[in-house]
Amino acid sequence: MQRDLPFDASALVAGPDDGPPARQRVRTVWISDLHLGTPGCQAGALLDFLRSVDCETLYLVGDIIDGWQLRRQWYWPQAHNDVVQKLLRKARKGTRVVFVPGNHDEFARRYVDHNFGGVDVVEDCMHVTADGRRLWVTHGDHFDGVIQCAKWLAYVGDSAYEFTLRVSRHVNSLRARVGLPYWSLSRYLKLKVKRAVSYVSDFENAVAREARARGADGVVCGHIHHAELRMIDGLLYANDGDWVESLTALVEHDDGRLEIVDWSAAGREVAPPSPVVPAVLPAPAPALRAADG
Repeated sequence: MQRDLPFDASALVAGPDDGPPARQRVRTVWISDLHLGTPGCQAGALLDFLRSVDCETLYLVGDIIDGWQLRRQWYWPQAHNDVVQKLLRKARKGTRVVFVPGNHDEFARRYVDHNFGGVDVVEDCMHVTADGRRLWVTHGDHFDGVIQCAKWLAYVGDSAYEFTLRVSRHVNSLRARVGLPYWSLSRYLKLKVKRAVSYVSDFENAVAREARARGADGVVCGHIHHAELRMIDGLLYANDGDWVESLTALVEHDDGRLEIVDWSAAGREVAPPSPVVPAVLPAPAPALRAADG
């Protein structure tokens, strides 16, 4: 289904003779679930995105480095190092970079309230949009019952997910040879398995309830690799997706308008845009504005 994206990702892609890509400025960018240190990380596309956008604040919303995978087997190609260097370079050049650790990089939680290379490490935080809405920023793993109650099962699930990604890569290699587009096996399974769909819904509702309890107008999170931007009982729920399959980010424009950017729409070699991800959420309803004072 064709969608009109105010953030024109395709316009940022330079051809072979076009020189460096154009740059677009936004107020804020949220990215999460990069999973640097795993073969599934789409580091090349992520670098393209980071080079093509400037922002005042960049939030790294957890699972930036996959400590679980690195403990099992070391994997760190040059492209992953380039991503880290790009993030640090943005911090040096004046972008406020905020890192909210997730469960895969939980080792960084011992450094909360520290600053490394211009990157602030926080447990969670509150972001105020240009139009006055307060958004609670958290990775979201604390609202995952498997992570909290049966971590061994989470490790098993992580291994199964990596296996699914490997199978998906082989399947898509064959599909490419016969001229078929990319197809995400794990996304298909998530959407088809009722328990997975129920898990996503339960997670979204739990995070939204906690954001309301904290007095926020909305929440920005990651963790479940499912980009979403919608209202839940009058509260804004935003998930910025991941950079393993969907290649999505959440951005805030200068007027406070929020949008999910699907970088795969720029012609990347990844899954096509998911029809369940809305492109833009309109400005807040009058009731929300009034609540902001």
